[in-house]
Amino acid sequence: MRADAQRNAEKLRAAAAELFQERGLKVPLKEIARRAGVSHGTLYNLFGTREALIDEVVTGLAADRLDEAAEHALSFEDPREGFAYYIEKVCELQATDPAVADVVSGRFPAAECLMAICGRAQDAATRIIERAQLAGAIRPDFTSEDLLLFFGTNALLARAVADTAPDAWRRQVAFLLQGLDTAPAQEAPSAAPLTGQQVYDVMGRLAGTP
Repeated sequence: MRADAQRNAEKLRAAAAELFQERGLKVPLKEIARRAGVSHGTLYNLFGTREALIDEVVTGLAADRLDEAAEHALSFEDPREGFAYYIEKVCELQATDPAVADVVSGRFPAAECLMAICGRAQDAATRIIERAQLAGAIRPDFTSEDLLLFFGTNALLARAVADTAPDAWRRQVAFLLQGLDTAPAQEAPSAAPLTGQQVYDVMGRLAGTP
């Protein structure tokens, strides 16, 4: 690769990393090219597809964060605490890092490296769940697929309430954990319930209306 092409590729990687983390993996490629100071055509010539760019700049960061969450969860002596930590941590990552939220949701199946990370995260979640179930800490019929669906809905909720109630996801996590716990403490969720107007606004955003 020529020196000028290498410089452009580095600019595009840096711009993509910034915008993906700010707005998620669906940010328009033209905006990435604009921030990098190169043409849209240059981006396509160097990377070809959105998925190739995602694999270049997102997978390493996402893998580090998701692997760290899983490893820490498995390090808890109490499987119940490890299970709760993992769900809370992944949901927090979804609420604070739009790129990781999209990674967890597996929205780009053509990004091979990304999908490998999704598979590894799913395997880790299965181990965390089974460990808690073997200890009798959570109900035995909960699966990693159930958890993946919860993460998917949490990502949508976190994005919809980001401006009005950024901690609302914590309330949903608290209810999930209490519902799965075989001996729930019935502690009140740390996040306050949304107001009627906030719920109306959030539902509008989820439906794609102003």
